[in-house]
Amino acid sequence: MKSPLNREQTIDLLRAHDINLTQPRIDIAHVLFSRMEHLSADQILAMVNETSPSASKATVYNTLKVLREAGLIREVIVDPTKVFFDPNTEPHHHLYDVVTGCLTDIPNHTLRVEGMPDLPPGMVADGIDIVVRMRPGLQSMGGEGALSH
Repeated sequence: MKSPLNREQTIDLLRAHDINLTQPRIDIAHVLFSRMEHLSADQILAMVNETSPSASKATVYNTLKVLREAGLIREVIVDPTKVFFDPNTEPHHHLYDVVTGCLTDIPNHTLRVEGMPDLPPGMVADGIDIVVRMRPGLQSMGGEGALSH
């Protein structure tokens, strides 16, 4: 996993990818790359606007699209209503706690996928993204008694 970047390193990264520098883009990218965490667009917007209200929701989404298209972040869809943006673009997978909403990395080498479906002619696999959704089991919720009325 990459190390967190300071503001100047974030600006250098954007320049290296020919991304037009605007204050909101720098602020949004800095939130992502200084933390190296999985964040939703709403979380990013709130963090950016804590320090300098320079971004709208549309600006956040547009910037995230630019960063994704440049290969600087990954979009992780954990369910149809919840999307995270991941500054770790190295091959890896995710654990998603459906109760807390926490998304954590699973190192690529700890998960093995055997077998691939036949792809249509002329197509090659571009990657495999696995999200393991988890919740507390009966034991951690107080055993069977937790379900009785």
